[in-house]
Order: sequence, then C-alpha cells, then structure tokens
Amino acid sequence: MAERDAPALPEAVAQGPFEVVTDPDALQAAADRLAAGTGPVAVDAERANGFRYTAKAYLVQLHRRGSGTVLVDPTAIDDLSPLQEAIGGEEWIIHAASQDLPCLREVGLAPATLFDTELGARLAGFERVGLAAVTERLVGLTLRKEHGASDWSARPIPRAWLEYAALDVEVLPDARDALAEELARQGKQDIAEQEFAYALERRPKPPAAEPWRRLSGIQAIRDRRQLAVARELWLARDALARETDTAPGRLVPDRSLLAAAMADVDAKGRLAARKDFTGRASRSELDRWWAAIEAGRASTEQPSLRVRSDEPPPPRFWRSRKPEADVRLRHARAAVQAVADELSMPAENLLSPDTVRRLAWDPIEVTEDAVAEALRERDARPWQVAATAQRIAAAFVEAGQADPDPSDAPS
Repeated sequence: MAERDAPALPEAVAQGPFEVVTDPDALQAAADRLAAGTGPVAVDAERANGFRYTAKAYLVQLHRRGSGTVLVDPTAIDDLSPLQEAIGGEEWIIHAASQDLPCLREVGLAPATLFDTELGARLAGFERVGLAAVTERLVGLTLRKEHGASDWSARPIPRAWLEYAALDVEVLPDARDALAEELARQGKQDIAEQEFAYALERRPKPPAAEPWRRLSGIQAIRDRRQLAVARELWLARDALARETDTAPGRLVPDRSLLAAAMADVDAKGRLAARKDFTGRASRSELDRWWAAIEAGRASTEQPSLRVRSDEPPPPRFWRSRKPEADVRLRHARAAVQAVADELSMPAENLLSPDTVRRLAWDPIEVTEDAVAEALRERDARPWQVAATAQRIAAAFVEAGQADPDPSDAPS
C-alpha cells in the first residue's frame, strides 16, 4: 500500500488535569500525588524564547503513571523543594534534556537519573527525532505541535496551551518504554546509559568573554572603529533587554544594529531616518542608540578585528595552512563515518565533529592508546573510545602515507 493511502494515526488527547499549581499547599498535594505514582517521571518545561531576555521556565509539566499530570507555575511559587523531595531520586524522562535541564535546575529541580527520548532516538538511528515524530513511531499517536513557540510568560495561560503542554509529558512514559526496547534490541542499552549520564552531568559552557561578537553578520565589519560602535550598540541593547526582560531581537534586530554600526551617520536624526534601522525600540530609545554610537567612536579601546583562539581554523583553510592536518581530517572523518554507519547512528553522536577536528589538527602519536587518551581528554565516553580509537589511529597512519591531495584521500 502506498504511504499516502496508509490510515492516519489517531490524535493524542491530553488527560490532564489542567489546573495550574500556583500556591504552596497545592504544590505539596501535587508532590504527594507524584510520589504515590509508579515508574519514571516525565518532565518538561516551557520557556518564552524569543519573547523574554531570560531562558527561565514559565511552566513545568510532570506526569507519572498512577499520578496523572501536574502543571506548575514556577514564577508563582518561590520554593519547589516539595517536588524535588518527592521525585528527585526517580528516573526522569525528558525529550531533548539539554534544553530543559538548565531552567529546571534554576528552580531547584534536578533528576538523579535521566532517560532522554530525543537523544535515545538519535542513538537508535531514527531519521526524525522531534517529539511528534518519536511519538508517531513509538506510540502510534500524532501530536499537534502548535504552541511550542508561544509566549509562555503570558498570564493566564490559555486552556489550549495547557492541553498541549500536558501532552508533551503524557506521551513520554510509553515512548520511553518502546525506545528502551528498541535500544536493547540494537545492543545499545549501555551506550544509551553512558550518554544519558553524560547529558545529566554536562554543564553549559561558561559565558563568552566578548558575547557581543555573536552579533549576526559582524564578520562583514572591516573597520575597528565600526566594530567598537557595534560593540557599544550590542551592549546598550543587552542592558535594555535585561532591564525590561525582553528578547534583544524584539527591541532592535541584529541586522539593524549592524547597519547602524556601518552607516557612519553624522547625526541622531539621520539615524532615525534610516529605513534599515528598525525594531520596536529603534525610535523610542533613539537617545540610547545614539549615545552608544558616540561612545564607540570615542572609545580608545577599539577591539581587534580578529580574535585569538585556541580552536582550529575552519577546515576550508586547512589545505593551505596545514596540509598534513587536512589529510588527517579527511581520513578521520571517513573512519568515523564508517563506524557510525555500522552502528546506524549519526556520526556527530558517535563522536563530536569538534573532537575529530582537534584530533586531526594537533598531531599526536598515531597509536590506539594515544588516540584513546586524547579522546578521553576531550570527554569522549568509554563506548566512543572503544568504537573509534583504533579506527582513527589507523586512519592517521594512512593519512601519513598519503599524498596531501584531496583526490587521494577519503571524502
């Protein structure tokens, strides 16, 4: 039967309840209910990305078999410790945990063990790993993903949004069980456990020393004075965004800051007249932006156009700058891809592209033990070391014997 003729899957329907917990007494009752349930606890959080400056949680959803669903407003309750005490020692099921763990920890919630259904789906070789796709494949239900990008800081939260939020956790226990069976069938149970433990232990990278360099398109600036102006405009916008708890791009988009930095306008009025300087705060905060422009132009600390880094350059430059590393990289990539194909998983989940690049850029002894030690120094898990160290070492030996010509090395 053609795929278009396959019967449509039934749509998932949220079970609830949908009352949002907003006071300590209700929170304790919800915690008691969750503690009385059985099995892992499904957890999710909704943020207001693109609307607010912070990435904090505005709704926390929890579901456990025998307990039903709990929806908590973490902005209305200062202390969520009753929840942590009730379920902190249980396995938590989270889809794409790296997105939710930081904001959950911020409100005092953290699991002892983790099962990440998104990460598990990647390890199992699923082509589509979004929650809706995983639910369709493993649970046989369709999910409507229509409110994920909503402003979850809005109050009251509409009923339709709450139903959407509840479904995000209600489908997880069944998805987790089916995915665990699939991983076991593929012989990847130990791999998954190591990856889940690493995801739980991993912490976000420290803030960049010069976060203003994340301004989109900043590479187009070739003048240090203009770069100083861009820096001051970014810092001024960031201060306003923090003060008003508004996503910076909603005040003035990156492209407008970049245009203002490169325009060399000579008067505040000329800045206001520019059609490429847009955003809800582009005119109401005109004095702020003009002050930033003047500060950048007057600054005696003009930033460097290029930033020194211990990271390897982009691989497209390797052939001219360090051809032997270019050959090593192409051989190593081919070796890693071959192993990934054998394991039926994306190469980036077998070994991060950055790790492969760093191994190829910095010459090491081309033995399995030396490669294994280098991998461990870069946080490779035991299963990754076992799967790739010997193959990468062999690839490096081959690279050393190869002519540094792209036509002679694996792609």
